Amino acid sequence: MKLGSYNVHPILTGFFALDGGAMFGVVPHPVWSKKHPPDELGRIRLALRAMLIRGEDRIILVDTGVGRKWSDKLAARYGIDVGAQRLEQELVNYGVSPDEVTDVILTHLHFDHAGGVTNPAEGGGACPTFPNARHYLQSRNLEAAQNPNGRERASYLEENFVPLEQAGLLTFLDGPCELFPGVELLMSDGHTTGQQLVLVRGEDGDDVGGLLYCGDVIPTRSHVPVAWHMGYDVRPLMIMDEKEHLLERASRENWGLFYEHDPDVSATQVCSTERGYSAGVELMFSAKG
Repeated sequence: MKLGSYNVHPILTGFFALDGGAMFGVVPHPVWSKKHPPDELGRIRLALRAMLIRGEDRIILVDTGVGRKWSDKLAARYGIDVGAQRLEQELVNYGVSPDEVTDVILTHLHFDHAGGVTNPAEGGGACPTFPNARHYLQSRNLEAAQNPNGRERASYLEENFVPLEQAGLLTFLDGPCELFPGVELLMSDGHTTGQQLVLVRGEDGDDVGGLLYCGDVIPTRSHVPVAWHMGYDVRPLMIMDEKEHLLERASRENWGLFYEHDPDVSATQVCSTERGYSAGVELMFSAKG
């Protein structure tokens, strides 16, 4: 997809599974399960979808999936096929080697967003996957990862950020900004403290006025309605308010929504009616290359 001076592509790094009830909070089981049938353990299949942004002499990656640093026990818990995690392979299919990535934007440090930013190192431990890239993170999210609350302790893993700190690859940000020309960061604190969403702005003649990488504010197209939010969200009322404002702006400015965890669809338009917001027409992306 062409947006301004950038070409944008979805990078499907793999799949994992989480409890369906936790993914949909107070939404009744008979309602959400029609859209996302659970397995025998009550889990639903979720994508791990990164975004590749190329242009302005930069190769930018947004989020990195779960990575490959998993014990058999934890991989089974989260339905992760470690051998099927294919972040680097998918990038190579687009003509990009890990060494060529110039920038990595991490929405936040939960393991399903930042797990692929480091790889198992020879002799143990972990090492950066993208050794020549600057890695951008909100400083408040690092603080949340270093001092996790009881609900998030299992989601923030030191192996996903300490190697970046030790290598001097982290750049800390404090609030919303235009990180690069045409690439804007928006803030959200409802799901976790200091999550940053990535907006790639379009220009006249583009299919949409912008494309918003929704992270965990709107993880799937089923989560577009304001009341459909996750039980994992640490501040439920705040995320509903954040969604309301984001969707109003998305509708007004003709943004597309890019879904990190939707198992089938990468992005859609926004549909606004008297009954509220929902996912609209699917947006299509150009072939690899």
